[in-house]
Amino acid sequence: MHTNNQRETVVILDFGSQYTQLIARRVREAGVYCEILPFNTSVKAISSRKPSGLILSGSPASVYHDDAPRPDPLLLEKMDCPVLGICYGLQVLASILGGEVRPSKNREYGYARLKILDPNSPLFQGLPLELDVWMSHGDHVIVPPPGFTVTAQTADALNAFESLSRRIYGLQFHPEVVHTPLGSMVLRNFLFRVCKCRGDWTPLAAIKGQIERIRQQVGGGQDKVICGISGGVDSAVAAALVNQAIENRQVCVFVNNGLLREREFELTTALLRQNMNLNLQVVRAEHMFLKALRGITDPEKKRKTIGRIFIEVFEEKAREFRNVKYLVQGTLYPDVIESVALRGPSSVIKSHHNVGGLPKKMKLKLIEPLRELFKDEVRLIGRELGVPEEILTRHPFPGPGLAVRILGEVTDDNIKLLQAADRVFDEELRLADMYHTVWQAFPILLPISTVGVMGDERTYERVIALRAVTSVDGMTADWARLPHDLLARISTRLVSEVSGINRVVYDISSKPPSTIEWE
Repeated sequence: MHTNNQRETVVILDFGSQYTQLIARRVREAGVYCEILPFNTSVKAISSRKPSGLILSGSPASVYHDDAPRPDPLLLEKMDCPVLGICYGLQVLASILGGEVRPSKNREYGYARLKILDPNSPLFQGLPLELDVWMSHGDHVIVPPPGFTVTAQTADALNAFESLSRRIYGLQFHPEVVHTPLGSMVLRNFLFRVCKCRGDWTPLAAIKGQIERIRQQVGGGQDKVICGISGGVDSAVAAALVNQAIENRQVCVFVNNGLLREREFELTTALLRQNMNLNLQVVRAEHMFLKALRGITDPEKKRKTIGRIFIEVFEEKAREFRNVKYLVQGTLYPDVIESVALRGPSSVIKSHHNVGGLPKKMKLKLIEPLRELFKDEVRLIGRELGVPEEILTRHPFPGPGLAVRILGEVTDDNIKLLQAADRVFDEELRLADMYHTVWQAFPILLPISTVGVMGDERTYERVIALRAVTSVDGMTADWARLPHDLLARISTRLVSEVSGINRVVYDISSKPPSTIEWE
């Protein structure tokens, strides 16, 4: 258990669910710091964090398979804190403790109506007797472990059990997703009623700790740090944080890779120089990136190629300064989860802009001060550090830039066409006062042409797809219901003002099953 002068921590064991990071997100929202660790982390390593509670995540696996992910066999015997299993986590608990898990006839995916059987259960106190929940599982528990009480069920199956004496709880549904409207209350009940958490952690508390860690990592000598800054939220806040720690020992490098939005390089350079006390160096390397990308159409190869060239540019720039040993990146927690399963077995979705594209051998050591944080937490920190609001409120923009919004080969003509389309989309969203109501909005240039008619003449030109989503954290997203009149204006302007486009389509896919970016 935690002491009053120790930061309380909840440990989340990752069994491979793409929802694992959402559990962490909800726990952080409640004011409780948490860490995600691999499912097979030793009891000793978990205990060293003196957790106030332990959460077992979901998984696409089945507990009755030989290769199913299993926790340390001593976990439940040795851990002296409450335990909550979610979905697969519940099934793992049932399997270990003597319950019975069976395959379902049909995978249960989507909404279900949950009936609370025991309103006095700590997890369900203060909640209605029925609530909508989100399911995503192929197995279910048909017999709870001996000594456990079933506290909730759906029409099809047992959905929650608990042992008050052992402080072990299980939920078959997913309380962490937005599709379970009262799910956050269930998690808060676990944190505060069961684990007795204080809930006094805030993202701003990370500033002091990160500054101290950066100083320890870099040391008090003459070693310098180079920061790859893009003008986006993540890299700007990372640079500001490192600046607080070591001031002029950080050199910020803003690279024009030729894949930025229209006039973004010039406008961002001016904004950073006027508003942030950074040692800013600019590098024009458009030709290097475009040359390296010539002929490449595979999305993963694009990302990794761009990552490699970025590092080459940084290392070349670093040679101009003495004693540069470190590279700062604005890697966020979702970047890590979606890119490389460094903390657990979560399935890799893509090589992300900050982590997946880096070469295995790199001369500079990495400093990633934001890698444990979510986007809105980073924005809070940025405001505290004085990062301009214009930067903090920008839509997320991928590190590979427009390269992953051009399906097919990245050419100078394709970049210019997409830049013009992006400007039109951005202008119309702002004119309609809708820029800040969506999480992200951008055009995608498709590698197809279609027949059209302009001025009584036949055309055969390119197709632009528009993508706009609403989201809380970027982990899940829904397509934005933009007004039809707005979409009509955008389409009219794109076809009439951007040479080479004769058709516009709108993406109405959500995440999951789709991703936000197309590549």
